[in-house]
Amino acid sequence: MGRAFEFRKGRKMKRWDRMSKDFTRIGKEIVMAVKEGGPSPDSNARLRTAMQNAKGVNMPKDRVEAAIKRATGKDEKDYQEVVYEGYGPHGVAIVVETATDNPTRTVSNVRLYFNRNSGALGTAGSSDYTFTRKGVFKLAAEGLDRDELELELIDAGAEDVYETTEEDEHGAEHKYMVIETAFTDFGQMQKALDAKSVNIVSATLQRVPNTTVSLTDEQAEEVEKLIDKLEEDEDVQAVYHTMG
Repeated sequence: MGRAFEFRKGRKMKRWDRMSKDFTRIGKEIVMAVKEGGPSPDSNARLRTAMQNAKGVNMPKDRVEAAIKRATGKDEKDYQEVVYEGYGPHGVAIVVETATDNPTRTVSNVRLYFNRNSGALGTAGSSDYTFTRKGVFKLAAEGLDRDELELELIDAGAEDVYETTEEDEHGAEHKYMVIETAFTDFGQMQKALDAKSVNIVSATLQRVPNTTVSLTDEQAEEVEKLIDKLEEDEDVQAVYHTMG
């Protein structure tokens, strides 16, 4: 289930669009991490993870440093992390994670996207129960053996270890090893991987669907239009859905 959800990419964004969105998303995560735990990655695990993810999407070092510096200033905005739940067309459950300095603006926009794309924004608990929160770590696969890695990391909470291949913007294929853990084992797994000195491309907490909805291509396009609109919003950090 996690494999299909994490790596099924039915639509592809332009490279600059994706990079811009990633930089904005991770920049906010850095700001929130610094405000929560201070500017030192050595003592701030959340910041350390955010900086790791910034490296994974090739976010320039000066932009990372600027985000950290900005977060320590008095004029930087305070972001609230708000989760919205709803349903898209054809009964597809959708959960939207946001980081916003204006929740009134954000909920208005999110509701508008649902309403204009045959969906409905729900109340807290209306769709989140259809997902399980997981820690998802993506590693560069070079030099790693799946069976050996799974055996070494099972005590750290590894629930699933698998290989995947993704194409970059030039069409070149890259192999990755993905590790899934329970939500509560995220920190423990992070420490275990740090100790192994492997190349961690990304480390995220995600919502993985417990079941998925099978749709025709035409139905899937309707859902994807809603997901696209949500993902384009600058306040949205992540969108999860149960489309199979």
